Amino acid sequence: MTSSAFETLPRRVAVALLAIPVIVAAAMAGGYWFLALVAFISGLSLYEFYRLAERKGAFPLKAVGLGAGFVVNVAFMYERFQVEVYGFFSDRGIHLSMFSQLQFLLVVLVVFLLAVLLAELFRTKGSPLFNTASTVLGVMIISLFYGTLISTRELFPYGFPVYKFFETGFADDVQLAMIHRWGGYTIVSLFATIWICDTAAYFGGVRFGRHKLFERVSPSKTWEGAVFGFVAAILTMVAARELFLEYLGLQDAIILGLFVGLFGQLGDLIESRFKRDVAVKDSSGLIPGHGGFYDRFDSLVFVSPFVYLYIDFVVLS
Repeated sequence: MTSSAFETLPRRVAVALLAIPVIVAAAMAGGYWFLALVAFISGLSLYEFYRLAERKGAFPLKAVGLGAGFVVNVAFMYERFQVEVYGFFSDRGIHLSMFSQLQFLLVVLVVFLLAVLLAELFRTKGSPLFNTASTVLGVMIISLFYGTLISTRELFPYGFPVYKFFETGFADDVQLAMIHRWGGYTIVSLFATIWICDTAAYFGGVRFGRHKLFERVSPSKTWEGAVFGFVAAILTMVAARELFLEYLGLQDAIILGLFVGLFGQLGDLIESRFKRDVAVKDSSGLIPGHGGFYDRFDSLVFVSPFVYLYIDFVVLS
């Protein structure tokens, strides 16, 4: 480990000791607590993305993008809202016609795009093309992808096929509590797998790294480190399956670990490319010893959609 890494180690450990219990608690609680956590991470990551774009000469519509990003995050909890709102009015004899979750998300994105395009008609700052591209890209990469993490948590129990996992075809209170725990454990396992992958890649690269992975983008990363991270991700998810995630098959755990090992490291490289383009080391200094929120959770951005799609359309289908 380099001397600079040793210098920041106490701060990194202190932040981890504070942050990990909060993340675990929100993941296990689910619902609005988890929405609040993801919206917080997503909003600050998006703000840092816009700051990177500004260093390149763009003038993204930060307020519009951040507002739209939050609503996009909320859209991934729409099914919960729908059940609660519909139930509230049904109890009072009022029957509502409501959007589906996909329809609501499409409406949000269309309104957002139109708002950005109309706003640029009246702006005289910078390039309208560059401004629009950076504003929209941030929401599509960060807010939309983080939103799928909320959808993954909401699958337990809102999208959980009880008939597939319980012989009786329905779940009693004990089984519903188990499903809820599976949702929390899935999110915690995903975070843990990403962190262990990153750690294994770092130390594997330091000890055995000889061949540069993508020197133009990230000079310190090596193929050897990437392999260590890839293998560690698979092993961690398999271990999580054995300890907590009984609903997963062994093959499912291996595939989810593969997603983390592959797309997590690609997400890190993509963010590194953005930072190198504007000649900065970190997306911000908001997290002592860790850089910015986009730095800390860049792997999660690109892993989340694949994990959600696989669990929803394969594991729980």
